[in-house]
Amino acid sequence: MRFVTEETKKEYTEFLEKHERCNFQQSLEWGNVKTAWKKEVVLAENENGKIIGSICVWIRKMPIFGNMMYASRGPVCDIHNKEVLEQLTQGVKELSKKYKAFVFRMEPDIKKDDIEFRKIVEEIGYKVKDDAKDFKDEIQPRFVFRLDIKGKTEEEVLAACHQKTRYNIRLAKKKGVIIKEGSREDLKDFHKIMIETGSRDGFIIRSLEYFEKMYDELAPKHMKLLMAYYEDKPISGIIPIMYGNKTWYLYGASSNEHRNLMPNYLLQWEMIRQAIQNKCDIYDFRGVSGVVDETHPQYGLYRFKKGFGAEFTEFIGEVYLPFRPIWYKLYKFAEKSFRTMRDFKRRIKERKK
Repeated sequence: MRFVTEETKKEYTEFLEKHERCNFQQSLEWGNVKTAWKKEVVLAENENGKIIGSICVWIRKMPIFGNMMYASRGPVCDIHNKEVLEQLTQGVKELSKKYKAFVFRMEPDIKKDDIEFRKIVEEIGYKVKDDAKDFKDEIQPRFVFRLDIKGKTEEEVLAACHQKTRYNIRLAKKKGVIIKEGSREDLKDFHKIMIETGSRDGFIIRSLEYFEKMYDELAPKHMKLLMAYYEDKPISGIIPIMYGNKTWYLYGASSNEHRNLMPNYLLQWEMIRQAIQNKCDIYDFRGVSGVVDETHPQYGLYRFKKGFGAEFTEFIGEVYLPFRPIWYKLYKFAEKSFRTMRDFKRRIKERKK
């Protein structure tokens, strides 16, 4: 086991990009976007010093409670190799002492039904929290839609879409919606539409500066901005992230105007096409609610993503090592209370408009 240094950052990035379990949230570039967190990378290695596993750990001081350690979508390794996971855990424990952390949390890119992984991490000493159902219950979405595009043609993927989805893609084209790749300057238009989307759908949005930081760190190799135009006016946009063998749909924004032209369907299809051309294995639509009910406020998002023929995927959820268990329980209570109060204030504000 060792830690990434300035001299070994390139070695780590090469390992991450080539690994089948690669995830952009484990990358150094994404870590640079998250400026509020300090980052450390733990590496597992074989007898020849070759990297065989990794986990990028973020550290942040939480008011009152102290330092929390967190790994988003790590580890990247053979997840059924206990020796590798033990090496990575050894590094995590060393970091916990260095930063006097009260907990280490990770939300791995591992399906809930992976019993073997669950057994291994519980033997090592981790606990598994698997009762989340909604977006706000965990840091990363527990439920996502994923489209398997490995070795498939555009025609095969399109044929697997729901009939209504194919119709809406054709409708957008027929009505004159044009898709263009945007520049850093076009983020201003995207952000304006994002504000409109957040107000309509009731979610908190990132600042323009955040998206510009993303662009500076990730574009053009790992990030794109695709914008939909109608009569030369921007009406919708998406930000996909490309890393290793996957593409993720990370952010989307749509104007209240011209929604009947179905620009979001054409945007998604264009990015899926590009992912196929880039020989990706997976197109990840990211989060949906775990409550699959037509009366749920997020059901429309579920139906939209499902229409592309993607698989409804449930991850294992939060896997954690509580170094100060009582302190961590108090933190979780405070975290949930804060989110509840924040949502309540937002609803009150919306009613006053």
